[in-house]
Amino acid sequence: MRLLQTFPLLSALAVGLIKAAYAKTVVHDGNFIPDAILRVTSGNRNQSCVPEKEILLVNGTSPGPELRLTEGKTYWIRVYNDMVDQNFTMHWHGLTMAVAPFSDGTPGASQWPIPPLHYFDYQLSIPVGVAGTYFYHSHVGLQAISATGPMIVVEADHPPYHYDGERIIFLQDVFMENDTYLAEGLEATPIRYSGDQTMVLVNGKGAGTSDDGNFTCNDTLSVINVECGKTYRLRFVGGTAISFNSFAIEGHDSLEVIEADGSYTDKHNTSFLQIGTGQRFSVLLHTLAEPEKRQYWIQLETRERPGVTRSYAVLNYDAPSDSPAPQFYPPTTPPLTLPPTDDNFLEYQLRPHVSATYSSRDMPTAAEVTRRVNITVHLSEAKLHFVYLEDGLPWYEDVPEEPYLVSLYKDDGIEFPSMARAIKNQGLDPVSRAFPAEIGEVLEIVLQNTGSDGGEMETHPWHAHGAHYWDLGSGLGVYDAAANEAKWASSPGMPVKRDTTMLYRNVIYASNNTLAGWRAWRLRITEPGVWMVHCHILLHMVFGMQTVFVMGNSTEVLGQVPRPEVEGYLTYGGSVNGNASHYPEVVDFFDYWPENQ
Repeated sequence: MRLLQTFPLLSALAVGLIKAAYAKTVVHDGNFIPDAILRVTSGNRNQSCVPEKEILLVNGTSPGPELRLTEGKTYWIRVYNDMVDQNFTMHWHGLTMAVAPFSDGTPGASQWPIPPLHYFDYQLSIPVGVAGTYFYHSHVGLQAISATGPMIVVEADHPPYHYDGERIIFLQDVFMENDTYLAEGLEATPIRYSGDQTMVLVNGKGAGTSDDGNFTCNDTLSVINVECGKTYRLRFVGGTAISFNSFAIEGHDSLEVIEADGSYTDKHNTSFLQIGTGQRFSVLLHTLAEPEKRQYWIQLETRERPGVTRSYAVLNYDAPSDSPAPQFYPPTTPPLTLPPTDDNFLEYQLRPHVSATYSSRDMPTAAEVTRRVNITVHLSEAKLHFVYLEDGLPWYEDVPEEPYLVSLYKDDGIEFPSMARAIKNQGLDPVSRAFPAEIGEVLEIVLQNTGSDGGEMETHPWHAHGAHYWDLGSGLGVYDAAANEAKWASSPGMPVKRDTTMLYRNVIYASNNTLAGWRAWRLRITEPGVWMVHCHILLHMVFGMQTVFVMGNSTEVLGQVPRPEVEGYLTYGGSVNGNASHYPEVVDFFDYWPENQ
């Protein structure tokens, strides 16, 4: 991995901007105590029968420790880059609107990366009403394969549903090679593809079989301890790099979905889950009052890839508290038959849970939509290399010489996106490679999946930064707004605010550039900022599958945070970074908002 990478014009993720003046520069000296500390190192580890290799660790483990935040509070999270030869950032997945301008962890967009042997203090202010399941992960190269961990936002008051306890189910992918080798191969010409994930981990452990390379692993499994006759909230986190997983629990075919991507929903019963990378769900599990046995298999299977990886964990009843942790190994034959990919999974079924605090039916109507933006996604296979195009243009991490927000502040190279040019090009400004939008607009954003040059189709989990969007569903062919409105009117569900939803392939093959499937979102533009929209499969991001929306004009985006105070953020290794001989000089954005005076 290159030490000082160059970055795409607007990078791989989002820039969030706050509505505050009166920011003040302060020094976080030896008397300052951060609310949480994450130290990132590299180390050689065995994972799920894969030979020992170098991976990134957060506080010595992968996944890293759970962060638990509370609504209505502001936090400083210090991230140390203790590596000697790699840059690093940390991104707070799903909480873009809660971060200060230079704290979204998006190199090339919101901040310079943290140099080796330096640290950076991230500031997050958690709004009331966003309680739910999130996670943190790197956004440099493919570091997020292992540099990741769960992040939970708890209610300032009480959750809308009762449960006796909660358990995190954190999913990760494991590859035979380290992330640097994988990234170099993806960027090579001709491409060197090292294969899909070898195994899927549950809370850092996993074992089973993988068709990709005929891999079999008989390692120990993660154990989820429960008691009889209780109700548990299972928080699922799709922290995977590529895999799309189907999940079920032996003997427990009633799971009640209550949350999707940080939004509470009305209870919805399902016997299994589908989880793409970047997605999060919470379900209520009602344990058996009189189980027939002590252990039940938890089974995962990958979908939408050439091979199937099958992995396991164990639901363990009434483990004695004074006994050593039990060890379990995968079964010789699968105990469950999981369904194939369901393109209609939870589609048009979920409903927002409406209460005074956690959700409201303030979704813009179809009549309020001012503009529809179509983003056509296409895989080009020319010149011995894969390139994903969005309306004919890819995004890469090696275009600009400095982060986009930095360039806008310094006014030294990047032109602000032009709405006039965008209107002439179906919403995309080809000069800035951005989709501009005006404050007050109501957009319908339609992602259209197409047949690749070779006719292959793939499924993509598309993730948006900034305010969560109202998910309008998905379908075959070309999006028809009137038909989709009619479908919602006759469906039991209502659109739910989400940040990561699936653009299904729908068919295995389609003619080159044929519009084969769609996913639609609706969003009212209320906050200025630069919001990245991208496939959350890390390997596809390397291939260019990402784009950006710029909300508001230049005055709205930049005018409320004065430059002198942010000077330390504008250079690589600037004074905002701390190290062994220098305390960081930071801007305390949230404590100096006018409403906080």
